[in-house]
Order: sequence, then structure tokens, then C-alpha cells
Amino acid sequence: MMFIDPHAHMVSRTTDDYEAMAAAGVVAVIEPAFWLGQPRTNVGAYLDYLSTLVGFERFRAGQFGIRHYCTIGLNSKEANNEALAEGVMELIPRFALKEGVVAIGEIGYDEQTALEDKYFRLQLDLAKELDLPVMIHTPHRDKKRGTSRSMDVCIEHGLAPSKVVIDHNNEETVRECLDRGFWAAFSIYPSTKMGNERMVEILRQYGARQIIVDSACDWGISEPLGVAKTARLALQRGIPEEQVRLACYQNALDAYGQSGQMKEADWLNPVDIDQRALYEGNSILRGGREPRVEKLANRRSMDDLIIK
Repeated sequence: MMFIDPHAHMVSRTTDDYEAMAAAGVVAVIEPAFWLGQPRTNVGAYLDYLSTLVGFERFRAGQFGIRHYCTIGLNSKEANNEALAEGVMELIPRFALKEGVVAIGEIGYDEQTALEDKYFRLQLDLAKELDLPVMIHTPHRDKKRGTSRSMDVCIEHGLAPSKVVIDHNNEETVRECLDRGFWAAFSIYPSTKMGNERMVEILRQYGARQIIVDSACDWGISEPLGVAKTARLALQRGIPEEQVRLACYQNALDAYGQSGQMKEADWLNPVDIDQRALYEGNSILRGGREPRVEKLANRRSMDDLIIK
């Protein structure tokens, strides 16, 4: 079974993670623009970060046989820095139409401030203008109200729910999200958001239509094998294979494929892996390592499936 991880912050991960994901069946990742932990103090830092998403990170993933896509946007947390936000909003249209960009995102609310609302709405208008899907970040606090509000604003701005992925759902938000016709994404993230045992029960209760599983792996304590482990656990717990395929592969392709930038042929007819290749004069190889490793070593075990 092939998997797509449609929310993975790979700039924060090592090449070991790419190797492990490829060995587990992940054929494609989508990397959303997000907050790096350390606040960015100038627009130039954001310019370099977005350039990395459409540049080196796309190259690095390909060196391990994984197709890399990204989403471009001003995240909700840094929307509260108005001077930075104004500069970033000038950059986003420049990047949104680059190769491999499949959505505007991740955008939405964090503390649900007036500035977050302002830049959320501006980016929704841009997505509508460019006819791109949207990836919504729902807040960690007051999640139910923030999720409902996010959907309300999308409708107010004339976006079709089928073009909008609402991420970081939980048991409290899933029903409304599905009933209103939005894609309901779930981040399998240890100790918070959604564990994979809970995810399996959501699949059992609601089925897989409109549901997307991702890892949201980043610089925090997170699991880049979240999609693959959830899929295997779901199969073990009796969820039909076709339902697992929808939630862990096909729905992400259908949602973000609306961009015209993401096609199944991208990985069914892949470009050869050649680790002798250079990006801006740089190689991923270190210490005299032999290029083009035919069989990638999986340095993580798939045996411990539970993500609590």
C-alpha cells in the first residue's frame, strides 16, 4: 500500500526520516509553510524559508525517492507581527504559482485575534483568485469555536468546501466539518491533537469519505511514520483496506490534486534517484558515503504501532 503524508514539516527532519518514510511506503509528502519556533524578525528570513520549501527540500526528498510538494502562506501565529505580515503578504503571490505548490496554507487562527482574522481573509481571497486549495490550521485552544469560525469565514469568502482542508481535527470538531462538506484532516501527533488508536475509532464511526490522515511532524516530539503506522493499525483493527487507502492516500491526492500540481504519475513514473546530483553545488552525501543506495535502511521500527 502506498501512502501520502499531506502535512509534514520536513525542513525540521533529518534524512533518516526520509529513509524511514520511503521504506514504510510513503511516496509523497506535502510540506506546509509554518512557524519555525524561533520568531522571524524580518521578511528576508521568510523569503529564504519559502525558497527552501520550493527548492532544496524538494531536491532532498527526491534523493530518497519521495515526491515533495508544499503549501505557501503566512501562518496564524506570525500574522500577529503586523510589520512582518505585510511584507510576507507581498511574497506569497510570487511563490504560490511555483512548481509543486498545491495550496495556500497553513493559514487560519491561533489565538483568534483581529490580525489573524485580517490575514486569514486576505489569503483566502488570494486562494480564490488563483483557484488553489486551502489548508486550514485550527487553533489548539478553543478549538471547536475556532474550527467553526474558520469554516464560516471560508464560506463567507465564497470558497467551495471541497477546496478547503480543515486540519488538526479531533472528536469535538469532526462531525461539523464533515456535515458542511469540508475535507477533515487529522494530525497523528504524540501526546496531543490525535493518537492513532483514536483515529482508527473515528474511521470506524464515520468511514473515510472526506477524511485525511497526516503526521504534522515538525521540530517538536512527533512521528514521521504517523500515516503508515495508522494505516497498519487500522487494518489490524478491521478497518477495510479501501477505507484505509482513502484516508491515507487517495483523499489527499483528490484534495490537493485540484491544484493541478500533484498527479499520481509523479510517483508511479518516478525520476531516477541519483545521489550524485547537486543542488546549488551541494550534495546530500557526507563523509564519503557511496551514492545511489539501492535499498534504503529503515532505522525506525514499524512494530510499535501505537501513537498515544
